[in-house]
Amino acid sequence: MKDFINSLGVILFATLAYATPLIYASLGSCFSEVSGVVNIGIEGMMTAGAFTGTVVAYFTGSPWIGFLCGGLAGMLFGALHALATVRLGADQTIAGTAINMLGPGIVIMIAYVLFNSTDTIPLTAEQRIPTLFKGVFNTETVFGRFMDNVFATYFSTYLVFVAVIIVWFVFYKSRFGLRLRACGEHPEACETLGINVLATRFKCVCFSGFLAGLGGACVTMTISNQFRPISIVGQGFIAIAAVIFGKFRPHGALIGCLLFGFCSGLKTVIGGSSGIDMQLISMIPYVVTIIVLILFVGRSRVPSASGKPYVKTK
Repeated sequence: MKDFINSLGVILFATLAYATPLIYASLGSCFSEVSGVVNIGIEGMMTAGAFTGTVVAYFTGSPWIGFLCGGLAGMLFGALHALATVRLGADQTIAGTAINMLGPGIVIMIAYVLFNSTDTIPLTAEQRIPTLFKGVFNTETVFGRFMDNVFATYFSTYLVFVAVIIVWFVFYKSRFGLRLRACGEHPEACETLGINVLATRFKCVCFSGFLAGLGGACVTMTISNQFRPISIVGQGFIAIAAVIFGKFRPHGALIGCLLFGFCSGLKTVIGGSSGIDMQLISMIPYVVTIIVLILFVGRSRVPSASGKPYVKTK
């Protein structure tokens, strides 16, 4: 029984740790997709955020400045994607693919200039995002260890649940949210009502990049302690899958991210005790992603104008 409770606590801790970056990225994807712009460049934006957050935290010694700069780096690539798709009318899928190639390429080049390596220098404990409630619970008892595993987690994890509430409120309880949802459904009607569709979509894609950048920074400033070229591989697409699973709603995407986080947490526990080949165990989150896409992609209602460039009438 004690072993089961300990294992459950470890799984829950890993679930929250692995789900946090995905939640940030999926919230960003919701902003872009619901406003009518397909953004498969989430992966590249996360990569930019992961590298920038780590480097800034290393040179400044402040995890919060690094975390914020990670979001701003993602926003920069989001603005680039918005410029191409919203302002210039480029194909959104091709532009997103270009972002996914451009992001890793640029940061690896900068890494070589700064560190003469594709990897950054590992962060110290003071340079990483801190944990809350560490040392509060008595880890000498089974219940204390369980509570420590579940609640003594990173500050960014608590922050992301606040972000979900804020994004939900913006989407469904604010004028801006009503306008962004309308821009994804009937942009022509929005224009007749005086809503600037292009400006709204541009802002949403920038928000998308900012949140994706925060998600990337979470990966390298919590789960690991340095940036590597493989730090983000696949996580941007898993976040997009979570959005599809959640039917393009922030609270639905949250559930999808927790599911994928649970699969990653299960992977860490199984990998340490089962004797099964780690290559097979590492496939668990990606296999679940494929299954989710097969089962839910047809059931999710995509915004009517999603992926369709809008040309403002004169």
